[in-house]
Amino acid sequence: MMSRLKITPSVIPNLFTALNMFSGFLSIIYSSNGNYVYAGWLIIVAAIFDTLDGLMARLTKSSSELGVELDSLSDVVSFGAAPSFLLYKTYFYNFETAGIILSSLPLIAGGFRLARFNVQLVGFEKKYFTGLPIPSAAIFFATLILSFYQNGFNEIFDFILIPCVIIISYLMISKVRYETIPKFSAENIKSKPFHFIFILLAAIAVIFFYVKGLFFSFVAMILLGLIRHFYFQFTTKNSRG
Repeated sequence: MMSRLKITPSVIPNLFTALNMFSGFLSIIYSSNGNYVYAGWLIIVAAIFDTLDGLMARLTKSSSELGVELDSLSDVVSFGAAPSFLLYKTYFYNFETAGIILSSLPLIAGGFRLARFNVQLVGFEKKYFTGLPIPSAAIFFATLILSFYQNGFNEIFDFILIPCVIIISYLMISKVRYETIPKFSAENIKSKPFHFIFILLAAIAVIFFYVKGLFFSFVAMILLGLIRHFYFQFTTKNSRG
């Protein structure tokens, strides 16, 4: 008599992690075939699965070191390799070897960022991120391409894309602090009203402006993190002086 297969709670979040990785793989395939719209959307789909695996791990109380490592490996594919290859195929192929190096920066910086995160992680709950999270960087690039690429970029992007890739890649390995999405509760709304106002405004922007609304929401999030970082540095320096 065959014994029944025992399904552990960790199978559910790990399934979403696998779907995250598979979405990143599909994005690379679509990029190689020149279907950049599908490739960009698949990066966003991967980010949704990435959010769901964390949510399911908390709901099933099945967070584990294996899950953390698997999540990071899938993130390297979906939010490192996939957006880097998409950037190369849509723009950086024009610069030959230099384009390969520049387009690889999100992948390389993202890999270092994930390794640092795993080494510094204590427990499975985190109140903030040190450095721009790799999914946020990937969604920034994916929505930029979905919003502004139409058989090529306008000339203005010749002055924007390279600095964007360098800055976003640097932010991933920087010490700039970015807040996590707070859990929806009356207590958190009272303690962090600005966070929920921002989420509400971002949702309204997506409803009215579609993918461009999502792009500019991430631009705002990235800039707010930088502004807060420099503000605290300035106030700390003055208080010591």
